[in-house]
Amino acid sequence: MSITIDQVEGKVPVTILAIQGDLDASNYRQAIAKADEAYSAGARNLLVDMSEMGFMASSGIVALHSMVLLFRGEQRPDPEHGWEAFHAISRDQDTGVQKNVKLFNPQPRVIRTLEVTGLKTFFEIFTDREAAIASFN
Repeated sequence: MSITIDQVEGKVPVTILAIQGDLDASNYRQAIAKADEAYSAGARNLLVDMSEMGFMASSGIVALHSMVLLFRGEQRPDPEHGWEAFHAISRDQDTGVQKNVKLFNPQPRVIRTLEVTGLKTFFEIFTDREAAIASFN
């Protein structure tokens, strides 16, 4: 897996975190660290580009949720606490669609993971990059 970060200007600045390759237990902490790095540098709107991510394991769900909490300015559960991280995700699903973290072009296997976990409705998902960037206020 490799991760690139790019800054673009829409109505507001948007950080694009592009993940190439599978997101799984071997590298999900790297994805969280990159998002943390962007947030620490001042990013407040994150578009996760999944167009080159072929697979996302359950640990990828933990990474996405950690990004949401980070960009909302909230404390993240320690991913090492296993099921507690998943319980936190479940409790958080009722907060509605996320405003500061959105997904771009997830591939069919990734969409399936989002559907199975109930997170497809937790995120705004775009297939048009310009529309995704313009959606941040």
